[in-house]
Formats: sequence, C-alpha cells, structure tokens
Amino acid sequence: MKLNIKYTLLFLICCTLLSCVEEQDFGQYDDLRLTPTAEASILYIESPESFINSAGDVDIISRDFNFDAFSSDVFAKRVLDGTITYIVENTTSKRINVLVELLNADGEVIDREEIETTPGMNIQKDIAYGNSGKNINIIKFTSSIRVTARNLGDSTSTSDLPDPKIILKSSGKFRLNIK
Repeated sequence: MKLNIKYTLLFLICCTLLSCVEEQDFGQYDDLRLTPTAEASILYIESPESFINSAGDVDIISRDFNFDAFSSDVFAKRVLDGTITYIVENTTSKRINVLVELLNADGEVIDREEIETTPGMNIQKDIAYGNSGKNINIIKFTSSIRVTARNLGDSTSTSDLPDPKIILKSSGKFRLNIK
C-alpha cells in the first residue's frame, strides 16, 4: 500500500510539473533585431607649423589614403546609418583650409567636406549618412580618402603657443544590422 501511495504521489507531482511548462516559441528568432553601434577612428594627420612655413605656396598635405573598411562586404551589407566626425585643431598662426574627399574604387569623388580654420581655432564637423543625412551609399562605396590642406596665411609667422601645428582627426560611428 505504501508503494502505491508513493507512485500515486510521484505521478501527481509529474502531472503538476508538466502542466506548468509553457510551450516554447522558437519563431522569436525571426522577430529579433540586432543593431549595435560601431565606432572607430578613421584618420589622424598632423603637420607642425615649421613644416607649413617651409612648404611655401604648395599644399601642406595632399595625400590619398586607401580605406577599404567601408566598402568591405562585412560592413557595406550591414550599415544602416551613421556619422563621420571631423575635428580640426589649429594652434598655428595661419588660416588653414582642409578638404576631405571620399573616393570610390575608380578614384571618383563621391563626397567632400571643406573645413576652414583660423589661428587658435578648433572645429568639429559631424556629417550624417543614412536616414538623417546624406545617402548611405556614399559610405558603402568609399574606397579611399583624399586629404588636402592649404595654408591661406603667410609662410613666415609662428605661433606663440608651444608646439604649434594643425591636426585633423576623424572618426566614424555607424549602426549595423547584424541579422
């Protein structure tokens, strides 16, 4: 009799536990959206005022940088929108004009930003791409970046600040669709 009570209790406990288990919905994966934000530096360029003075009337900086990170399939197929931030710090005694051009694989300019700064001035320029800005395809097709900086001042003066220079920094912050 004791044995029957044990089996009966065990059976009732099992039935109670099984009745509390919810049916699993494995279709939730289809509704899942993963859109992390990725942020990274793009360029860092600096030029001391002594170099700017010795350059004379030619461009201080005129260089193309290979940048296939945006056009790689891993990024280009998943990018939704984002922002490129340019920061120009000018501790020289000169007006400086900085031109940043995004180029496609054929070397054609697909976007450009011009930043003019005066002595002692720091400028930050945020450029949006995607839903709230320029066409996101500009980012997807960028294969290289051309930077040109021109001295709009003289080639003799020097700043009173220690270690005067022009610095261009840029970074990108983009939302990606993982799934």
